[in-house]
Formats: sequence, structure tokens, C-alpha cells
Amino acid sequence: MSMRVLSFLKQWRGTAKEAFENVSIVAKFLCLLHVTDRYIISTTHVHGPSMLPTLNLTGDVILAEHLSHRFGKIGLGDVVLVRSPRDPNRMVTKRILGLEGDRLTFSADPLVGDASVSVLVPKGHVWIQGDNLYASTDSRHFGPIPYSLIEGKALLRVWPPEYFGSLR
Repeated sequence: MSMRVLSFLKQWRGTAKEAFENVSIVAKFLCLLHVTDRYIISTTHVHGPSMLPTLNLTGDVILAEHLSHRFGKIGLGDVVLVRSPRDPNRMVTKRILGLEGDRLTFSADPLVGDASVSVLVPKGHVWIQGDNLYASTDSRHFGPIPYSLIEGKALLRVWPPEYFGSLR
């Protein structure tokens, strides 16, 4: 090979190495973003009637953390993000009203009458309900949910700004 070709290859080798290093930095950053969003903290858009009046019908953006439930730090009254037991591709937002071992009595169908049902929440499960009893599909319909379906715990509402703050 001529000297000119070798010089040309050395020039491209340095450029390729620099490009690879830059792509590597971007890839590491994107991996960090993914891990943070999936396993530590994320924002989630929540909408629908089931959590009225706590959350708006048209939608709120909430900040949710994904660590508490992994360490058993979920309690009564917490608003949680749950993988729907009926549609695993869908996330629902509900409030925890019962932990394992709790006995709950609730109205079977508040629209029809006062008939009540009692349940014992089994080990490894929680009882979730929407704040709007008249427009929520929750544990009253599909029973206690396994703890493993909990994806995160809502910390606070971040949007709209006039409602910024706690979800309690």
C-alpha cells in the first residue's frame, strides 16, 4: 500500500474511534434514563373518573417512585400504580384500602342497594379501590390483587400547577 492510503486509513481510524466513544456515552446516558424511569422515579399521566375528586377527570401528571413497594413500604391510603389484572398492558391508579390479613366490608354495588360483602385480604395481596366508588373498576370487581402487580407509589401531583402537591 502506498503511504497516501495508510495516512487516509489512520485518519479514519481516529474518527471512527471518536465516533464510537461518543455513541457509547449517549448509549450509557439512555440506559441510565431507562433505569431511572423504570426502577426509581418517573412521571405518569393519569386520567379517568375512578380517582375523582383526588385526581382530575381530564388528567393529571403525577410523580411516582418505584422503590417503596419492593421493600414492603406501601401502606393504607397510599395511591399506587398497578398493572391491571384484567389487561396487563394497562396501568391503573388506585388507593390501597386493605393489606394482607385485613377484613373489609364494602357495598357490593352502591348504585343498586346497600347489600354488603366481607372479604379477608389473603397473604401477598392488597385491596385497591378508586376514590369514586360509582365509576371505578377495582378490587370490588376483580378481588384482592397480588402485591407483584404494584408498579409504583404516587408521591405528588406535578401538573396542572394549580393542583401541585400531595395526593392524600
